[in-house]
Amino acid sequence: MTQGDSRGPAETAACPPKTPAAEAAVAPTSRGDALADNMRRIGRKVLVLSGKGGVGKSTVAANLAVALALAGRRVGLLDVDLHGPSIPKLLGLENERVEVADGAILPVVHETGLRVMSLGFMLGSRDEPVVWRGPMKMKVIEQFLRETAWGELDDLVIDFPPGTGDEPLSVAQLVENVTGAVIVTTPQDLAVADVRRCIGFCRALSLPVLGVVENMSGWVCPHCGRTTDIFKTGGGERMARETGVPFLGRVPLDVAFTTSGDAGRPVVLEDPASPAAEAFRRIVERLLASDADTYQDKPVRKEKGPMRIAIPMADGRLAMHFGHCQEFALVDVDVEKGSITGQTAEAAPDHQPGLLPKWLAERGAEVIIAGGMGRRAQDLFARQNIRVVVGAPALDATTLAQQYLDGTLQDGENICDH
Repeated sequence: MTQGDSRGPAETAACPPKTPAAEAAVAPTSRGDALADNMRRIGRKVLVLSGKGGVGKSTVAANLAVALALAGRRVGLLDVDLHGPSIPKLLGLENERVEVADGAILPVVHETGLRVMSLGFMLGSRDEPVVWRGPMKMKVIEQFLRETAWGELDDLVIDFPPGTGDEPLSVAQLVENVTGAVIVTTPQDLAVADVRRCIGFCRALSLPVLGVVENMSGWVCPHCGRTTDIFKTGGGERMARETGVPFLGRVPLDVAFTTSGDAGRPVVLEDPASPAAEAFRRIVERLLASDADTYQDKPVRKEKGPMRIAIPMADGRLAMHFGHCQEFALVDVDVEKGSITGQTAEAAPDHQPGLLPKWLAERGAEVIIAGGMGRRAQDLFARQNIRVVVGAPALDATTLAQQYLDGTLQDGENICDH
């Protein structure tokens, strides 16, 4: 399927191309209404993301979706890794093809009842490349969301390619009320550094972060059962703590994990007693045990217009110790336009335990960019529906606010451990 093929995936798979007149007959408003109607029948919409390739993101997505289905939930799995769709292989469905009936794309149904959609079901062969630019990707993703007959679902898990490109941007623009993102990393510093940017990307798009999964966290010996930290361990958990997002758990490497993927049988189904399968069950339990308001790194609202960012300042730069700042820069921004609309400064009030969250909420702050802040203080701000970004560099307020809007803010270590 090449750049020159302008047909949508359903057309190339099962029906002849539409004429220009037929294509024009579908008004944008009706397409939008159909998308909204389809999405309203789905409960949670969970995005599985990573800022880096090779961390096992698709394997995590497949096992999470199957584990949710095994827990008795109605689940769909959408693969929007358009250039490397691996979900069909991971689920043993690589020889399946979708059908179109009554104008709807029928998803492939896995043995667990999981409903699956992937461009891999529509390619002529597994060696056929997909050479598409951004607008074509947007069109295909919209078609998957709008025209797939998902039915009533409790959860829709969406597997993305590595990075922060067209695919997650498209879904963020098309789908209202996304529940949030599960971020996948491996423990090494190199992987964690890239995944940090993925968390910044989510925050710039107002995508709540449900939590971090540390994949390949230790290797389990099949003979003695001991764990060896081949890729180190704890990097994902430390990053979650420093960036103020939940940590969902570690998934170890074991023989069952790797062989089951190649065999098209997710480890939670193939070897439910394995350490990896147990890790996925615990992750799913953490997602299901709490309602959305408690396990999300939630925004106050869908960021689409004006918003105020509060930044603690000292000597014209970010104060690295939050409680020791001289004043707060209150930066007004337009999220849709990605621009700063105004900026004022207020002297910091006298330090009193628990005062600042209420004081900043009264001044309309919805996001705080900080150098260091203790976990307890972050919890107090969360109760005021104020999101906290920690580990930011010591720059001026205008630069920090613009980097936040652009999704380029580099959040490092949280220097406060209280």
